[in-house]
Amino acid sequence: MPEPVRLGVNVDHVATLREARKAAEPDPVAAAILAELAGADGITVHLRGDRRHIQDRDLEALRRTVRTRLNLEMAAQPAMSTIASAIKPDHATLVPERREEVTTEGGLDVLLNQALVRKTVTDLREAGIAVSIFVDPDYDQIRAVAKLEVRAIEINTAKYSEARRDDQAAAEADKVAAAARAAGKLGLTVLAGHGLDYRNVRRIVAIPEIVELNIGHSIVARAALVGMERAVREMKALLER
Repeated sequence: MPEPVRLGVNVDHVATLREARKAAEPDPVAAAILAELAGADGITVHLRGDRRHIQDRDLEALRRTVRTRLNLEMAAQPAMSTIASAIKPDHATLVPERREEVTTEGGLDVLLNQALVRKTVTDLREAGIAVSIFVDPDYDQIRAVAKLEVRAIEINTAKYSEARRDDQAAAEADKVAAAARAAGKLGLTVLAGHGLDYRNVRRIVAIPEIVELNIGHSIVARAALVGMERAVREMKALLER
């Protein structure tokens, strides 16, 4: 039987709920532990420049407690490279970041930011951190990642997730699939994520080159109703092939 797609659970929005009241709970570290107990293959957090949800102390605590794999989403900025080099997550994913956005709005433009991305990749590698780059399903961007000798990419599934009609969703899924094939031919490990939920994830799971999905908001939203462990188990069941 084919291997199931791995699941990275993003616990950012557990911290969003906490920060809404500037309270001590809910704790994203506790959420990460429950997610791992339920079968999550990794934990993802995005340490934003404005610290709107995950805080530095969360990242430090997660590094001490995560037993699977800790993936830090981060902007390609020297300050973030310094933090990552000190904390040493297992993996870092470079993402674009704008202060005014509600959530990440697109893939990182590697072509436009080649020098900064290259420097960030070098700094992270020297710290012993594996690197991937979050990009739109665009061949030129994927080829630019490959030229940086980065071994993995995460394909942005936002347009697929936001499609309102089935024909639109099918067309966007085809773009993701074509991008995944191209990345695979370039020797890249392929991950994907953004906006995926319990209703739309199966189309992406069907793409053979994709080995891991990072999913956050929909799992945290489901967990608010049924608990984190059940929410993760339900998503894991959808990732079977």
